[in-house]
Amino acid sequence: MKEFNLPSAHSSAVRIALHPLHAILLAFPVALFPGALLADITYLNSSEMQWSNFASWLIAGALVFTGLALAWALIGMLARRVERESVGRGWFSAILALLFVVGLVNAFQHSHDGWSSVGMTGLTLSVISAVLALAAGWIGYAVSREVRA
Repeated sequence: MKEFNLPSAHSSAVRIALHPLHAILLAFPVALFPGALLADITYLNSSEMQWSNFASWLIAGALVFTGLALAWALIGMLARRVERESVGRGWFSAILALLFVVGLVNAFQHSHDGWSSVGMTGLTLSVISAVLALAAGWIGYAVSREVRA
């Protein structure tokens, strides 16, 4: 069973997962990449081109916020010294970087015309993007750091 370390009356340290603004930036890719996957699945089942367009816009929005969250994570890693949770933060930054690269390739795939925009390649890239986004959210919201109050 996991033990929660609540700050005592004498302690001035508080443990938080992410900076609140970083958590907001991370929330967008966590929602938009799986949304693009659902739009791709709907497109493959209906052949209605608007679902592919919708997925393209969701991926574009997710990439903007993934880039901002990645920049925040990299700047935070450079600004901080070695911490106890640096391993978790390293994984978080690596997953965000991989998510950005896979999402960018996915955006390029979705820029094609017609059926070739999604197909099995686009669907596979959307699945990988969604899984990486959910993993980044899981790690980002679970790994804590200590802040002096």
